[in-house]
Amino acid sequence: MNQELMTLFLFIGICFVAYLLFKNLNFSKFREGMTDASGNPVSPNIPQDGIAGNAASFGAVLKAANIRFQDQFLISKYRSDYEAIILDWDDLLSNVMLKTALTGGKTEDTLQKLANLNSAKAALNNIMLFFNKK
Repeated sequence: MNQELMTLFLFIGICFVAYLLFKNLNFSKFREGMTDASGNPVSPNIPQDGIAGNAASFGAVLKAANIRFQDQFLISKYRSDYEAIILDWDDLLSNVMLKTALTGGKTEDTLQKLANLNSAKAALNNIMLFFNKK
């Protein structure tokens, strides 16, 4: 029985020492992946504009981003759910616009809020037009 208890305490002690060792070590300098020597992430040479010689690579970057979004959204599969969400947003904005118009306040502030809400409704309409093209 004594030998078994000593083995158990030895195992617990080794686990505790290993825990303290790994908890206090700084592994950030051993990071693998796309980082430079200082640990900063390295990004590929993405052109910032499409002017002159950068036009082709800039277009490729935009196309890749578009494909990533299409893969993420799966519009063909979830189209009806997305359209329901857009319509719910439209109803909500209409109700908020009505409340804003009825509660009043300073005329300029009320008109500015209504203009912002109307811009949001126009954005939702543009999203619906985008869905209709897909």
